[in-house]
Amino acid sequence: MAYFSRLTDIVTCNLTRLLEEADDPQAALQEIIHEMETGLAGARRSMTTAEANETRIQSEVDEHAEQISHWADQARSEVAAGHEDRARLALVRKREAEDLVASLKEELAAAQETREHLTRTFRALEARLAEARRREGGLDTGDSASSGERATAASSQVDDSIEDELAALKRELGQQ
Repeated sequence: MAYFSRLTDIVTCNLTRLLEEADDPQAALQEIIHEMETGLAGARRSMTTAEANETRIQSEVDEHAEQISHWADQARSEVAAGHEDRARLALVRKREAEDLVASLKEELAAAQETREHLTRTFRALEARLAEARRREGGLDTGDSASSGERATAASSQVDDSIEDELAALKRELGQQ
């Protein structure tokens, strides 16, 4: 039985209600965890693609910004040399590069928004999966060793940013 049709279903699901409605909560929970893991893998791929897209667009912006500078310098040189027609041509090319950069910056902003949204969704999926795994450990009464192993694995997945945030809080409070 498929529990989720979209990633947002995972984020917004009521795990307790799903398990209460299941004939076999343990089997249902294992299936839910499997679906969450699959969704998380897909979200990770989407997030990675969005990050690569953002990086690519930023590179294009940087490249065309260099062209703007080049054409401005070229126009300046042509004016200094008394070549107004060549200076005009350089300024036209500079304007074209500026228009392209403006368009790319809009695209970059959209790519950044997409990456941020996908990253938030990914983190929410991770949280839901962690909750489901904790519940699996709570429902699994006969295998304390494997639930301990799961707890250790979950704690090792703590994001470095949490440690950084904890260190910042300690510094803020004057602790070390």
